[in-house]
Amino acid sequence: MSYKKRKLEELNVMDDFLMNRLASDGSVGEEFCKVLLSTLLQREIGKVSVTVQKVMPPFSPDRKGIRLDVRVDEDVRRKNGEAARMNVYDVEPHFWKGTDLPRHNRFYQAMADSGHMKIGEKDYSLLPNLFIVMILDSDPFGFDYMLYSIRNRCEEIEELNYEDGLRFYYFYTKGKLGGNEAISTMLRYIRDSRVENATDMATRKLHGFTESVKVQPEVRESYMFWEEYVEMLKEEGRGEEALDTLLDLLSDYGEVPEETSRILRGENDPGTLRKWIKLAAKSDSIEDFIDRMY
Repeated sequence: MSYKKRKLEELNVMDDFLMNRLASDGSVGEEFCKVLLSTLLQREIGKVSVTVQKVMPPFSPDRKGIRLDVRVDEDVRRKNGEAARMNVYDVEPHFWKGTDLPRHNRFYQAMADSGHMKIGEKDYSLLPNLFIVMILDSDPFGFDYMLYSIRNRCEEIEELNYEDGLRFYYFYTKGKLGGNEAISTMLRYIRDSRVENATDMATRKLHGFTESVKVQPEVRESYMFWEEYVEMLKEEGRGEEALDTLLDLLSDYGEVPEETSRILRGENDPGTLRKWIKLAAKSDSIEDFIDRMY
């Protein structure tokens, strides 16, 4: 989606900046994620912890890592109080078109799972349940459904329960089919987060959260920095300018190591450059930046 400069007050929950600020807010972040997920997935979500911009590094320097926009860990317990397998939710608002989403999410799922197994670990039952939740402004499959639920199944034996703990959910904010009124209302509010679209208890809660976050001075200051660079990073042909901005920010801390400079100059992905610019702006030193860039 081409970037249109907007005021902070005009942002919707669908926008990456606002979604991240809501999820990471110390006062409302966890409750925001619980309301959002419990409505979209139509089940009660328990106690959660939230991490935004979670980076999963590659297994070698010449391979690709991933960044999870909003990661939510749910503390699941059985009725007798015994801890059960954890639920992990990767929540991704997604505006980009032309992406091969099934293969994109196949890669994300593999990288996300790899972070849960230590060297020498053989008990794969310890892997958490993983739910990849995509919130999209365009129909990923063309059937006009508001929800596409994907899981692995056995083609030959329909009743075979192949439970690998993995689910993919694609929510299309303008979809008309499937789902129910609660999901439709939530998706409408996520897409267009005005008070007029907060028409049930869940969306009224979310609207209260968004209004409280938008008036915070630190959020306004952060958004001023964000909007200066997001257009540059999303437009084609501006990669060199984005790189110059990144190196200029790092040069304030001293000389950039040759190996780090080589890695930065070899990166062409706008999302990664955007992440690095934000990280450079709030790092304490070049060493701090390098430690956190993957």
